[in-house]
Amino acid sequence: MLMNYLKIALRTLQRNKAYTLVNILGLTLGLACAILIFSLVKYHLSFDDFHPGKDRIYRVLSAVQGASTTWQPGIPPPMTEAMLSDYTFVEKAGRVATFKDQLVSVPQPGAVKKFQEEAGFSFADPAFFSMMHYPLAKGDLATEPNTAVITERVAEKYFGNTVAIGRTLRVINRFNNNKLDFRITGILQNLPANTDRRQEVYLSYQNLHDFHSGFAKDNWYQTSAIHQSYLLLKPGLTAAMVNSSFPAFSNKYYNQQQDTRFQFSLQPLSDIHFNTEIDGKVARQHLWALSLTGLFLVITACVNFINLATAQALSRSKEIGIRKVLGSLRLQLFRQFITETAIIATSAMILAFVLAVAMLPYVNHLFGATLSIRLFSDVQLMIFLPVLLIAVILFAGSYPGLILAGFQPVAALKGKLSHRHAGGLNVRKGLVVTQFAISQLLIIGTLVIANQMRYAKHADLGFQKDAMVMLPVPVRDHSATGTLKALLTATPGVEGVTFCGEEPAGHETYITDIRYAGRQKPEDFTIYLKGADNRYVPVFGLQMAAGRNLSPVDTSREYLINETTVKKLGLSSPEQAINQEVRIDGRKGLIVGVVKDFHNRSFHEPIVPICLTSGLGWYGRCAVKVDADRLSAVMPAIESAWAKTFPDHLYKYDFLDEKIARFYQLDDMLLRLIQFFAIVAIVIGCMGLYGLVSFMAAQKTKEVGVRKVMGASVQSILWLFGKEFGKLLLIAFAIAAPIAWYVMSGWLQNFAYRIEIGVGIYALAVLVTIIVAVLSVGYRSVQAALMNPMRSLRSE
Repeated sequence: MLMNYLKIALRTLQRNKAYTLVNILGLTLGLACAILIFSLVKYHLSFDDFHPGKDRIYRVLSAVQGASTTWQPGIPPPMTEAMLSDYTFVEKAGRVATFKDQLVSVPQPGAVKKFQEEAGFSFADPAFFSMMHYPLAKGDLATEPNTAVITERVAEKYFGNTVAIGRTLRVINRFNNNKLDFRITGILQNLPANTDRRQEVYLSYQNLHDFHSGFAKDNWYQTSAIHQSYLLLKPGLTAAMVNSSFPAFSNKYYNQQQDTRFQFSLQPLSDIHFNTEIDGKVARQHLWALSLTGLFLVITACVNFINLATAQALSRSKEIGIRKVLGSLRLQLFRQFITETAIIATSAMILAFVLAVAMLPYVNHLFGATLSIRLFSDVQLMIFLPVLLIAVILFAGSYPGLILAGFQPVAALKGKLSHRHAGGLNVRKGLVVTQFAISQLLIIGTLVIANQMRYAKHADLGFQKDAMVMLPVPVRDHSATGTLKALLTATPGVEGVTFCGEEPAGHETYITDIRYAGRQKPEDFTIYLKGADNRYVPVFGLQMAAGRNLSPVDTSREYLINETTVKKLGLSSPEQAINQEVRIDGRKGLIVGVVKDFHNRSFHEPIVPICLTSGLGWYGRCAVKVDADRLSAVMPAIESAWAKTFPDHLYKYDFLDEKIARFYQLDDMLLRLIQFFAIVAIVIGCMGLYGLVSFMAAQKTKEVGVRKVMGASVQSILWLFGKEFGKLLLIAFAIAAPIAWYVMSGWLQNFAYRIEIGVGIYALAVLVTIIVAVLSVGYRSVQAALMNPMRSLRSE
């Protein structure tokens, strides 16, 4: 019986090649997107889930108490040992200090190879490796001072095919030019793609203080995000239980009379990848939105199939009538159509899988992922694909199958069936409305995201970002900075040079406390402290609101604050702050000026209190303002000047506008996804629309013939079809618009500075949909309008 169903189904599909091709194409697009979305969501959900006891591993967060709390993953160096000493809820505690974008040199016979490790290297203690699953391929862990472990990939990069164990590598602290040598004792297996820790060089934690003196074992006030701690809680304990003990812990180790007090909290390991407010890569909400989009696309493809299938139903009425007269039961006819649907859906699934695999390199490049689709080694994919296929067959095939199986044999043989018997024209119209409501929802979403990104990237930030070249300063002494400044200033095309800790907008700002003008306690807000010389303001184009700029002498303790700080201090005007004494980060100084507010982060975050101060120790970067028209000629000269100043280091630079654009990397990724899926939804919707106009043309054959005999013009016939679809598009818009407004308004709430969703966005979405619809149905409508009326009437 099954073979008979298959033979009949294949013959039927072969007779209707165009119908079969359109259905397979529509389902292929929808299913390919579903496979890619499933793989992308699964990839992100798998991050760091390979560690044993992952559900009991937490990272410790810290924050300075105040009216607003900014959590960060850094903790003071002595805290981990204190927790192990004071509390019994910790089974293991591992410390790791990561320094990103660092230089590693490897002595070779007759030469020294240098490697710039963008992910940097980490100082880690043995407990970190006993908790995290980064297994050794050979050798031993770096437990003794001046020992290191590296991954297999790095071992090959540094030493080629020679043995790496026992060899020496040297790291250089770009803050103080301090050099340390380490002996390699072990080789780690290469890191999996689904981990947020990308460091491949691990050094003995016992050398941390030697590398950076700020991380002393008794320094409770060093809470840089560089130094982190991971805890493995004992079974049965929760983060809430541990968090409740932190206030007493803080009171014990922080003197109440000091200017600063800290609070702590635990962050689950499973939350790190998704907490974009700290250092996560993607928000869970985006994955849910992505999954919902995939579901919409599959529904759109199925709706398209249902529309085309029911539109074809009347052309098969005599076939169904004959089968019923010959004794076919309704269930048998239903099974026959389900078999046809299964053949189309299975063919589409095979093509969708091939298409998804073919698109993988593009998707990985676009989203910075390392997706892989391996059918026979991925159990989840092996379950997902059959379940998806069965769901599509049942959803897409059941309704048309019931319609066909329900034809009355006498009416079918006499050709007296109408669109009411084929499921009803209103049903098909409803299906088209569903398709275009989804399409317009995605179009509106695309327009809102694109407009917000355009606003964020082109709005006035309060400083100059174009043609600004950011250089690292690996050696911080007056001789080096003076030499580099002299060489750069003498370079034609260089318009300004300034040394700083960070550009006006960046993610490495030092957050600390502030106490103003003799007040007894610190303010209830924190302040972002940035190092800057006296050329910082003019080179970056900052505007003074009151007072003067910093003096050229780096040793003077002077501060510039922004307008937001003035407001937070409760002052009535910027002038009121000038020449007032302030204690910032425990150091007294004088406020000499107030700069106008500038955006120090992305538009996701509001402008915060900022302080600029000078000091050689802050100058980790050099900003070079370049004549944009001479950029290509100036860049080699900048590299030459830098290489002469720092011959032992590798040259690297960034353009400030590109760094700022990376603030919106996640939003750009979302925009590209929505754009792509909107196009797919529109293409599938157009297929459904073409199917509906074909059905309507067949149903209105006699009406069109009569109208033309009565003198109707081609334009009036086209209007007959066009007004129907115009109504459908307007209904779809009426459904999509409020949903889109609700969803996108929620998305815009993630931005402190955002656009309004204006009428123009909705108008453009409708215009795009109308143009696409006209292009889709135009040919079939014109064909129906130009048909010979005698032929039309004869066919009836």
